[in-house]
Amino acid sequence: MSKNTSQQQSATSLSRLCELSNEVDPSKQEVKISDTLINPPRRQFTSQRRKLTDGERRQYARMASLHLSKLQQRLPANAHIGLYYDGFGELPTQPLLDWCQRLGYFPYLPVVGSLGRDDKGNMDKQLRFVPIYQSKLLNVPTRIHSLGMKQNHHRRLLWARELDVIICPLVAVDLNGNRMGMGGGFYDTTLNKSYRSGAKKPLKIGWCYDFQVVEQLQRQPWDVPLDGLITPSGIRWF
Repeated sequence: MSKNTSQQQSATSLSRLCELSNEVDPSKQEVKISDTLINPPRRQFTSQRRKLTDGERRQYARMASLHLSKLQQRLPANAHIGLYYDGFGELPTQPLLDWCQRLGYFPYLPVVGSLGRDDKGNMDKQLRFVPIYQSKLLNVPTRIHSLGMKQNHHRRLLWARELDVIICPLVAVDLNGNRMGMGGGFYDTTLNKSYRSGAKKPLKIGWCYDFQVVEQLQRQPWDVPLDGLITPSGIRWF
């Protein structure tokens, strides 16, 4: 994506902000895939994310944050919100932390492998969540996990069921809320029990660029779909 093209897309999206309702029409930036349901390769999206400049990422994140008021309508006071570090070119999550702090919500970050490994040496895939006490994600003390992501450790860890919302990272998402992650299965494993039981929380919300939205993805039996999606051009409920 050239800088001029990105600026034109930003201007187009900004001009439409006042016209959007709770649901938006599919973006012209959406990537179409065939009826064979062969998912596009992850690198198609991760490469496109990496081509964005820091300024473009921040601009898109500011645009997406304008739609958080519609998520707020579904939350209790003093809600507990699961966030994540945007360490791989994702839509920046600092505006989410700003939003939490402005409204008195309690923000958390995921911790991978807090329960160690099983008797076969496999890493436990149940995410737990650590509270954020800093106003900037850059100031949160972290260490690099063996899988490559940043994470913080703290004595007080919450289970996913204790959160009201989990903002889920993703590589791609389709118009039915089916989510393509990085392939580790951490979020699907963590959210599977509450999803199967029909529990109303946590809400599962995607946060991504418009070009990560596709028409349809192949869904596996273990996949947990999203409840909603926020992009720079609007919010969509599934």
